[in-house]
Amino acid sequence: MQHFVRPPGSPPVNGYSHAVAFTGPMVVVSGQVPLDAEGGVVGESDPAAQIRQVFLNLATALQAAGVRLQDVVKLTVYLTDLADVDAFRQIRDEHLDPGRPPDCSLVKVAGLVHPAFRVEIDAFAVLPADT
Repeated sequence: MQHFVRPPGSPPVNGYSHAVAFTGPMVVVSGQVPLDAEGGVVGESDPAAQIRQVFLNLATALQAAGVRLQDVVKLTVYLTDLADVDAFRQIRDEHLDPGRPPDCSLVKVAGLVHPAFRVEIDAFAVLPADT
């Protein structure tokens, strides 16, 4: 069970919840980067392509663990350029339920493990109660 919290008196949000309370086993997905299934960098100069690939990689990892993107309760997003925030938000909203947005932290970093990477995202998800 998940309860998405938007407490009164808190600042407005843009696609995330201030807190998520949950019960049930948790799945933790390590930071996913814009690599395709063969290990090639996707969209070196295209932040939207990189973000889409990262969400595809997240979905693949989550599915292998028995959950879906809709079961995510926490995202941590690392961007090398804050100009990519709008693309991240748009693509996030294509993949996650905007009525039940996860808790989210967004961090601007100087760089990631590969110089062509513009984004990395890790996630926490909760196994559905009927699993």
